[in-house]
Amino acid sequence: MGCIVDDRLEPAAQYQPIEFLVREAVQHWEREQAHALRRAVFCIEQGIFVGDDRDAIDDRAQLLVAMSCIGGMPDRVVGTVRIHESAPQVWWGSRLAVHPAFRSQGHLGATLIRLAVCRAHAQGCIDFHAHVQSQNVPLFQKLHWTLEGELVVHGRPHAEMRAGLDFYPPCHDPVSGFVSRARSAS
Repeated sequence: MGCIVDDRLEPAAQYQPIEFLVREAVQHWEREQAHALRRAVFCIEQGIFVGDDRDAIDDRAQLLVAMSCIGGMPDRVVGTVRIHESAPQVWWGSRLAVHPAFRSQGHLGATLIRLAVCRAHAQGCIDFHAHVQSQNVPLFQKLHWTLEGELVVHGRPHAEMRAGLDFYPPCHDPVSGFVSRARSAS
């Protein structure tokens, strides 16, 4: 299976998990692997940041992770996103990253987005936003997000988007989270 070694993305081996657990990061190893995945995606793969992508938001953000499972037990972080309240009842999602070997499996990006908004909704969110890289706008639109405007963030074209909260019921148990199944090979 794909993993992160020294912030490099290794290709996936022959084993492919059939189940993923998407939840709030609770273990130290989950947080460490999530930050390593973000560095691998945003610093190495995309070259947006030099060295590390962490910022002051990380100090107050809730970190959500998608983990591949072996025998029903979480094994490795393969996706992540963070959420934070920027003003009373106004929430933002950012740093959505999925390991390249898992981008076509289990709808992980969509499931992370769903948990992010549902979790914020459970905490009193009435307005949820994200700055989305332009190539990801169609995914967010399929998930009931509206385009609010276009801008450049870290030298890259982005869209400011807003989630349609009516499509995201509150999730009061972020540790149980959601289970996503891998797409079967045909």
